[in-house]
Amino acid sequence: MPIRIGANPIGWSNDDLQDIGGATPLETCLAEAREAGFVGMELGHKFPREPKALKAALAPFGMACISGWYSAELLKRDAEEEMKHLRPHLDLLKAMGSTVLVFAETSNAIHGDRSKPLSQRPVMAPGDWAQFGRRITEVAERTLAEGVRLVYHHHMGTIVESEADIDAFMAATGEAAHLLLDTGHATWGGADPVRLAGRYRARISHVHAKDVRKAVMEQARAEDWSFLDAILGKGTDLGVYTVPGDGMVDYPAVFKALPGYSGWVVVEAEQDPEKAHPLTYAKKGVAHLEASLKEAGLV
Repeated sequence: MPIRIGANPIGWSNDDLQDIGGATPLETCLAEAREAGFVGMELGHKFPREPKALKAALAPFGMACISGWYSAELLKRDAEEEMKHLRPHLDLLKAMGSTVLVFAETSNAIHGDRSKPLSQRPVMAPGDWAQFGRRITEVAERTLAEGVRLVYHHHMGTIVESEADIDAFMAATGEAAHLLLDTGHATWGGADPVRLAGRYRARISHVHAKDVRKAVMEQARAEDWSFLDAILGKGTDLGVYTVPGDGMVDYPAVFKALPGYSGWVVVEAEQDPEKAHPLTYAKKGVAHLEASLKEAGLV
């Protein structure tokens, strides 16, 4: 498939703190996303979870269903048990024609807990990667057999946050498990997204494009903020994340490191909509992505 630019609704309504943007109707999100130039949406908490209703919600705006986040607990249960929990979500994605599954281990994650600074995030013991990797791989093989590719979302506040974590994850998992390259989480986690793109090009099947405000990131690190405080801008005008073109990530370089990439590039820049007008930022993000993709020769 060609490269298509989509969005995650978290720029309109936050999923971890649902009162942030809580009053924004789903229809407003979809209408503004379409106006900004997006052609697909990932799922959020305001979306219907039944295929007929979801298709009815997306159709007036010409939006495809890209995928949706799934919170896994493979540190606690085996692949067989995980598949039972995953089944309703997987069946919804299949019914919507989605080909990727956004998947992250969250059984001990802290990104949704505003009281916990990121220094308290879980760290995997070296000897535990092998079993975790086998379980991830088995789930990935099973979803792929049903036409949906598992793409693992490295994320702040989880066991796969740093560059070393990503390397360990990729080494522990088989080819069926692919990587969701998130430029914002990589940068804040201390990794170079360009280097990650080049190293794992063959196993990158989904891209989340969010930019990083360097000054906020450095303050969040220095003062050991929680993930949620950082994205909402604790004591600052704006949070750590923003749309492509508004921060420190070199998007042309990222895309040049992904030769031949096809699929979705998704703007997922969670911000407080009261501080960062969603439509204004969405348009800026789309324009920068289009220019960056063109410079990299991908469109």
